[in-house]
Amino acid sequence: MAGSKQLEQTSKSIDSSAHMITTARVPADKPVRIAFSLSDSPDDASPENFSLAFPELDQQLQPLPPCHDSKESMQVYKQHCKIAEEYNEVKKEIALLEERKKELIARLEQVEKESMDAAQLAKEYAELTEENRTLKLAQTQCVEQLEKLRIQYQKRQGSS
Repeated sequence: MAGSKQLEQTSKSIDSSAHMITTARVPADKPVRIAFSLSDSPDDASPENFSLAFPELDQQLQPLPPCHDSKESMQVYKQHCKIAEEYNEVKKEIALLEERKKELIARLEQVEKESMDAAQLAKEYAELTEENRTLKLAQTQCVEQLEKLRIQYQKRQGSS
């Protein structure tokens, strides 16, 4: 019992002099996570009402726990927490926009490929159309020449 009273007394003296949160009842190897609301809280809010971590933030961006006796410290802490939440929202939005960007780039590449395919097909169609016109002209000339040769052949047959 004497050790427990001494621990409690030490804990109280630390709390009153340095405004620290005691973790005497929590093993040191266990992470502590305490939630609180960012809405205005009464001035007599206990230290247990403050979040000690935003696990998704880098260590250097973590809000530091406030001095619960200082209204200014509480306001700065709340502001830092709001900024941290906004930062997370912006990071999420950036991730969504990056994903959307990838989708749009893939779609653009597909459209460009289809456009190139269409352009290639149009070019090929124009070439084939020109070749077809040339072949029809050649066929017409051959038919005309064949007719002339038949007429000449018939004239020779008729004169002989």
